[in-house]
Amino acid sequence: MQRTYMAKEQDVDKKWYIVDARGKTLGRLASQVAAILRGKHKPTYTPHIDSGDYVIVVNASQVRLSGKKREQKIYYRHSRYPGGLKMRTAAQMLETQPERMVELAVWGMLPHNRLGRRQFRKLKVYAGPDHPHEAQKPEPVAVEG
Repeated sequence: MQRTYMAKEQDVDKKWYIVDARGKTLGRLASQVAAILRGKHKPTYTPHIDSGDYVIVVNASQVRLSGKKREQKIYYRHSRYPGGLKMRTAAQMLETQPERMVELAVWGMLPHNRLGRRQFRKLKVYAGPDHPHEAQKPEPVAVEG
């Protein structure tokens, strides 16, 4: 009888990939980055093991939003005090915190549990083209969008 292969944590080799977000649509970029972080691009993918790779996203400030999302999409946060709701449009987020915008999009596509938090830590996002991870020799990966 053929048994299903299950990867073990110590057998997984983690690689580094770099993604250029210039001109890419935010949601399409985020879904493909989340798949790499989870390890779904590998034939040894195991759902309960962190078998994904590290991803560096550069040029996050030049990500594209379709339709009228730049003006109409609103990011909410709350200070947990009465009346402490803060709202920002996507245009304001792109100006001040473009890294956070990409991180929130990717986080929404990862599992919301211990494994997802562990996978999310392997995401590195930078607003410009420079990053401090040259020593890891990241491989460029093309994403559609």
